[in-house]
Amino acid sequence: MPPLLRKFLPYLIVLFILLLLGFWITRPKPVAVLVKAVESGKVESTVANTRAGTVEACQRTKLSTIMGGRIEFLGVKEGDHVKKGQLLMKLWSDDQKAQQALAEAQRAMATKRVAESCAVAAAAEREADRQVALRKQGFVSIGKEDAARTEAVARRAACETARADVAQADARVQVTRVEQGRTALYAPFDGTVAKIVGELGEYSTPSPPGVPTPPAIDLIDETCLYVKAPMDEVDAPKFKVGQSVRITLDALPKQTFAGTVKRVAPYVSAVEKQARTVDIEVNFDKPGEAGRLLVGYSADVEVLLERRENVPRVPTSSIQEGGKVLILNRDGKLEARTVKAGLANWEFTEVQEGLQSGDRVVTSLERTGVKAGAEAVVDDKPAK
Repeated sequence: MPPLLRKFLPYLIVLFILLLLGFWITRPKPVAVLVKAVESGKVESTVANTRAGTVEACQRTKLSTIMGGRIEFLGVKEGDHVKKGQLLMKLWSDDQKAQQALAEAQRAMATKRVAESCAVAAAAEREADRQVALRKQGFVSIGKEDAARTEAVARRAACETARADVAQADARVQVTRVEQGRTALYAPFDGTVAKIVGELGEYSTPSPPGVPTPPAIDLIDETCLYVKAPMDEVDAPKFKVGQSVRITLDALPKQTFAGTVKRVAPYVSAVEKQARTVDIEVNFDKPGEAGRLLVGYSADVEVLLERRENVPRVPTSSIQEGGKVLILNRDGKLEARTVKAGLANWEFTEVQEGLQSGDRVVTSLERTGVKAGAEAVVDDKPAK
């Protein structure tokens, strides 16, 4: 070895070591990524409501009297359960009761006139028959016979007129009863009184056309409930009666209930400053599972459009724009792949082409340095 090389060899060795150390220190560190292996499973295509839906009662009516008046009788309070036909509220109607009493008295008088008039008619007819017999024997003149016949006909007409007066009196009594019905509210079905507007002695006002007025009594049937949910208008053609749905309620977190679409509205709702929506109505498949629900609960509906079992799938969040995904290959590097996606929802997407079972797909795309060609390692730290 030349003396000069021997002299500088230690320095060269130290320099080489320093260069290796610098390279080691400054080399790019592998990116820690979260991965999910391609696996077979279920993928569903679903559509959810755009705004919160509402639990509604199958039967609900907001009752008001046909005419206004002072509340004379209030037989229920909020929360009471009532039976069909039960009297709930009645307005003051003494004047109408007096009219009914008068009509009934007139009907009674007309009925008595019928008995009187018809009895006289029967006697006149018998007298006419007797005059006919006497005329045949030559004891009376033709004129007297005709007079007896005319009298009998007139008396019979008076009897029929009296009967018509009774029918008219019956109609008058019925009119007074109908008028009294305008001041009373009866339960149209079994249900629970949700709200009452007005107190005993207060004046109750019906709602005139075009002027919304709070109803006197709000009655609901809690034994039959359904969910009404607004869906985006662009999804309207996808909905059909009979489709399966999943129902979630804010009041019952972490619980899901099966349901079925029972109605799709035939029109689009256009509410000012809000998106246009189509209302769908959903029945609970097993109403008892949810326990006692309150009308007005907020609810979300997820309509199942299509389902495929045992298909290759990846998390939907792992798919980038253009249908690309990043996989961690065996060399420890991130590799871009273009996939052909099939059925998809917010959680999983079906992979028809581009990946094999077991490929490790990167799901932490938001991390710095995650890009094709970068070295990476699997982040096996438990999520906090």
